[in-house]
Amino acid sequence: MPLCDTLLRAAEAEFYRPYFSQEILDEVTRNLVKQEKITEAKAARYQSHIKSAFPEAMVELSDQLVNLMTNHPKDRHVVAAAVKAKAEVIVTFNLKDFPQNSLEPFGVEAQHPDDFLLELCENCTASSLLQIIKEQAEALKRPPHTVKDILRKLSNQVPLFVERILSQEGQY
Repeated sequence: MPLCDTLLRAAEAEFYRPYFSQEILDEVTRNLVKQEKITEAKAARYQSHIKSAFPEAMVELSDQLVNLMTNHPKDRHVVAAAVKAKAEVIVTFNLKDFPQNSLEPFGVEAQHPDDFLLELCENCTASSLLQIIKEQAEALKRPPHTVKDILRKLSNQVPLFVERILSQEGQY
C-alpha cells in the first residue's frame, strides 16, 4: 500500500492526472482482499475515498471499446480506460500484458511504477516527491512511520526511485 499511497498523493499534488474505471477499482480491491491486505469493508471504503478524492478520474467504459483492444484479454479494460481518458501512460508492474504494438495505435505506453516515478522526479523534482513521502510518513499513525520506513517499503517495488530520492536527499 505505500506505493499506492505515494502515487495517489502525487496525483493529489497535481503532478499527474490519474484515471480509473469501476472495473479497475474492482480488480485492485478484489486482489487486495484476496491477498488479505485489506478486508471487504476496507476495500469498499478505499474505493469510496478514491472516488471522492478524484471524481474527475472515473472513466465509464463500453463493451464495444473494450472489445477493440488487442492486449491480453483480462487487461483490455485497462487500455480501454486509458484510451477513453486520452491518457498517455498506463502504470503497471504487469508490462507483459500490455505489449507496445497493442498500445501504440492509441498513443499509450505502459510504464513500470519505478520508471513512472523517475519521470515524475524529472518533471516535478525529486525534492517535491520527497516532500510527499514526508507527508505520507506524518499521516501514518498506527503504527507511526518515519520517512526511512516508507522508503524501505518502497524500495521493494521501486528501488531506482528510492535510490534517486536518497541521492537527492542524503539525510535518509
